[in-house]
Amino acid sequence: MTTRTGVYPGTFDPITLGHMDVIRRGATLVDRLVVGVTTNASKSPMFTTEERIAMVTREVAGIDGVEVVSFDSLLVDFAQGLGASMIIRGVRGVTDFEYEYQLTGMNRALNPRIETVFLMAAVELQPIASKLVKEIALYGGDIAKFVPPRVRDEVAARVAQSARKDS
Repeated sequence: MTTRTGVYPGTFDPITLGHMDVIRRGATLVDRLVVGVTTNASKSPMFTTEERIAMVTREVAGIDGVEVVSFDSLLVDFAQGLGASMIIRGVRGVTDFEYEYQLTGMNRALNPRIETVFLMAAVELQPIASKLVKEIALYGGDIAKFVPPRVRDEVAARVAQSARKDS
C-alpha cells in the first residue's frame, strides 16, 4: 500500500489557531502530513527555527500522522524529497488567494507531479495572521483568541524579553 504524503509549509512564527485548523483538516486528506517549517527572508522572525519547530511539534502532538520538519530549499524539491504528492496551503481570503495562485503556478512549472490543495480557513479564524498576532502582542494586546495557550505565553515572554533589551 502506498502512503499518501502531503506537505503543509510555513514559517509558523508563531503557530496560530488558523494554522492548527489547516493542520487538523489537512491531516484527514493524507496518510502522512509533514508540516514544513521554513524561514522567509522577507519576514523578521520572532522565534528561531528551532523554537518554531519545538512549538509546532508540541501543538500537533495529538494529531495522528503529522510530523514536523524544517527545510531551507525550494518547496517542490522539499516535497519531492519526502515523496509528497500534495502541497496543502491555507487561504484566508482574496489577497491570500492571489499570492497562492501565483505560487501554485510556479510550483507546477517546477514539478507538475505535485498538486496544490487550498483549504479555506474556518470563518472565525480567517482574520488571523502571524504578523498581526506579533504586532498585537508587541503593543500589549491580548492574543489569546488567536493562538494556543502555551504559544500565547511564549509570545508574551519574547515580547517582555525584547522590551528588557530595548530599555
